[in-house]
Amino acid sequence: MNLPVYLDYNATTPCDPSVLQAMLPYFSEQFGNAASRSHRFGWQAEEAVEISREQVASLIGAEPKEIVFTSGATESDNLAIKGIWERFAGRGNHILTVSTEHKAVLDSCRHLQKLGASVTYLPVDGEGLLDLAELEAAIRPETILISVMYANNEIGVIQPIAEIGALAKRRGVLFHCDATQAVGKIPVDVQRDGIDCMAFSAHKIYGPKGVGALYVRRRDPRVSLIAQMDGGNHERGLRSGTLNVPGIVGFGKACAQCSGLMPEESIRLSNLRDRLEESLSALEFSQVNGSRARRLPQVTNMSFDYVDGESLLMGLQKELAVSSGSACTSALVEPSYVLKALGLPDDLAHGSLRFALGRQTTLEEVDFASESVKRTVNLLRKSSPLRPARGSAQEWK
Repeated sequence: MNLPVYLDYNATTPCDPSVLQAMLPYFSEQFGNAASRSHRFGWQAEEAVEISREQVASLIGAEPKEIVFTSGATESDNLAIKGIWERFAGRGNHILTVSTEHKAVLDSCRHLQKLGASVTYLPVDGEGLLDLAELEAAIRPETILISVMYANNEIGVIQPIAEIGALAKRRGVLFHCDATQAVGKIPVDVQRDGIDCMAFSAHKIYGPKGVGALYVRRRDPRVSLIAQMDGGNHERGLRSGTLNVPGIVGFGKACAQCSGLMPEESIRLSNLRDRLEESLSALEFSQVNGSRARRLPQVTNMSFDYVDGESLLMGLQKELAVSSGSACTSALVEPSYVLKALGLPDDLAHGSLRFALGRQTTLEEVDFASESVKRTVNLLRKSSPLRPARGSAQEWK
């Protein structure tokens, strides 16, 4: 077993060896530009891109022409939210989203507020779930977009996406979904779920970094966006720039793999996660954050009271690669805004860890991680000024 044990698969995943092998020819022998239509090198690249487009579309129940390749989910979120707001600004300026969304969504909305958008940030309950009645009550005549993530990157909670999609359609509002953590982990079908635009990324599903996609519905309704990047009319005019052919090929291969591996892998990972939770729950003053009934199979977020979060991470870093929240906010010293939205106090949110398991995670690693965390938490609590007064008859377990 190599140390540190990697349990941060929500942040990124290693590129699968077969994905890498599929990509390699497009760095050297077949290096053409997919927009070069006058010779064989360009034709080969274009053909590879279109095959990958079919593979990506197939994973989410879309048509190939509904897939726009981008540099990643963050760009896809920006393109969807800003592109829809700019296109429909004449009809309305109101956007509905949720306080626990990824920063790519929240920061895009805050940017639009500076330009005149009205944005409502809906709360979640103690399990991290959105109230559908509250969502419907917040829709106004000028509402043009609802943006709700499929599954939360920090706590893994899955929102009632199909119900939100049906509500949005009934009220004539477009529905954008950041599905970065859900695609490839659980079945996602844009038709069944009523999603109009959806962002996701290759590096979360054992593909390469630097490539992602935006699904844009073409029928019932046909979604129209204003491009946010100009300069060549690539990707049907929605995203200009020379296509990352090797990355797109890897993305397609990764999606094709997920289609076959997902059912079995989901069961395996949920069993390992439950084993980890059961072991760590033996620690006093520990808790699982977020819904345990509606969540991704591979992730758990746990809080350990009376422990300083930074000290906990430092104490574990030689043995475990884990995080205290999103990789996009890991440089911040503030407690997770997602956990605070669930109602956790600052000190408990600070003492939280996200464990995200993946294809390479073994039973041995899970048991090692559990013992490492228990040992470190107990060690820190013995010297912690935060710990409660206790009788001499019992020490920390």
